[in-house]
Amino acid sequence: MKYDIIIIGSGPGGYVTAIRASQLGFKTAIVEKESLGGICLNWGCIPTKALLKSAQVYEYLKHVDEYGLKAESIDKDFEAVINRSRNVADGMSKGVQFLMKKNKIDIIDGFGKIKNGKKVDVTSEDGKVTEYSADNIIIATGARSRELPNLPQDGKKVIGYRQAMTLPSQPKSMIVVGSGAIGVEFAHFYNSMGTEVTIVEYMPNIVPVEDKDISKQFERSFKKSGIKIMTNSSVEAVDTSGDGVKATVKTKKGEQILEADILLSAVGIKTNIENIGLEDVGIITDRDKILVNDYYQTNIPGYFAIGDVTPGPALAHVASAEGITCVEKLAGLHTEPIDYGNIPGCTYATPEIASVGMTEEKAKEAGYDLKVGKFPFSASGKAKAAGTPDGFVKVIFDAKYGEWLGCHMIGAGVTDMIAEAVLGRKLETTGHEVLKAIHPHPTMSEAVMEAVADAYDEVIHL
Repeated sequence: MKYDIIIIGSGPGGYVTAIRASQLGFKTAIVEKESLGGICLNWGCIPTKALLKSAQVYEYLKHVDEYGLKAESIDKDFEAVINRSRNVADGMSKGVQFLMKKNKIDIIDGFGKIKNGKKVDVTSEDGKVTEYSADNIIIATGARSRELPNLPQDGKKVIGYRQAMTLPSQPKSMIVVGSGAIGVEFAHFYNSMGTEVTIVEYMPNIVPVEDKDISKQFERSFKKSGIKIMTNSSVEAVDTSGDGVKATVKTKKGEQILEADILLSAVGIKTNIENIGLEDVGIITDRDKILVNDYYQTNIPGYFAIGDVTPGPALAHVASAEGITCVEKLAGLHTEPIDYGNIPGCTYATPEIASVGMTEEKAKEAGYDLKVGKFPFSASGKAKAAGTPDGFVKVIFDAKYGEWLGCHMIGAGVTDMIAEAVLGRKLETTGHEVLKAIHPHPTMSEAVMEAVADAYDEVIHL
C-alpha cells in the first residue's frame, strides 16, 4: 500500500502532523501500537490535568469557609478521582479517532519499523507483518519514563508516571525523585489528596530550569502545603524487600534513609527509538536523539523525525508545531524554522508556573543590560478576590532596545496568561508597547502590564 506520507506514532506530534498533511492534500496514514493520542492524551498532559483539577476542587472544599461558605463531611474518593481522569483521557482519544476519520487518514494498528526504500513494516498484535510504502516517512514515536540503574521500576513500589496515574489505592507516603514538571505535578496531587510527600532533587533548586526567583517562591509554597523538599540530594539505592520502599539518599550532610509506601521516579524521559529500524536505514542519532535539520529531515532523504525523539524541547506543543512545519515545507509552502527561544513552558501544580525566553541569570550571562520588573499577585485585586494572592509576574527587558527577553510567572492561572508574552516576543514587542496596551481590570493578566511598568519605574499599584 502506497501513501504520500506515513507517520509512526499518534501523539500530539503525530496526529497533528497527519491532520495538517491531509489538509494539504497528502494521502496520509498513521501507525500506532497502542492508543490514538499517544502518551500526552492517554498518560500525560490530559489525564494529569484531570487529576490536578480534582485536587484543586478538593483544596477549595477544604477551605470553603474562607469564602464565607459552609460545607460538612468533606472527603475524597481516590478511586473515583482516578476513574474521572481515565474517562477524560478516553474521551480525548475518541476525539482523535473522529478527527482521523474526518480528515480521511488511514489508521494502521501495530508496531512500525522503518526499512530502506521508504518502506514501513507494521507488526500487528497477532504477529502478522504488513509492508507499507510512502514518499515520506515521519518518525514521531515520542518518549517514556527514563529509568536510572539505581532506580529500577517494578511498577508497584518504584513507579513511573503511568503507574502514578492509576494506583489502585492511595499511598500514605510517597518519595518523588526529580522536581521537573512531572515530579512536582504528582507531588502536588498526592499531597492534596493527603499523602505525605517528600521530593528529592539533585540540583540546588526545585523546578531547576526556571528562573531562580520562581524556584524559590515555588519551594516556599510547596513547603507551606506540607511537602518536604530535599535539594542537593540524590537517591543512591532503593530497597523494596519490605512492605514499602527504603531509599538511601545522599545529601551534603551525609546519607539518609527515607521510608515510604511508594517511590515515584520522575528523572526525565527516554526516547522511543529502539527497534524501529534506524540502524537498518542508516539514520544518525546522537545522545538518544534523532538528528534533523531545520525542517526535520534526517540524514536520509525521505525520512523525517519530530517531537521528543529530536533534540528540541520535549513538549506536546513543540511536537505539534514541528510536525506542521515539516509537512508545510514538504507541500512547498513558505515556512520559517521554529524559534526555539520562544517556546513557553508550563507546570500545572498549585501554584502554576509559566515561562518563556531567558531567565535573568541567562540574560546577564549573554551580556545584556537589563530592566527587570516584578508585580506580586498580593497587589492584584482580582487575585485577592479569588483567594489566590500567592505568586508574581517577572519580566526581563533589554535596557538598550526594549526587547522582551523573558517572562516568568507563578500563581493561579498563569499557564493561560503566558501566551501574551509569547505573542509579544514573536511580534518583537517592546516594553513601552506592552505598557501602553490597555489591560482589562480587574484581571490576573494586568499583572503583566504592572510588572512591565515596574521595570520602567512607572508602576502604579506598588
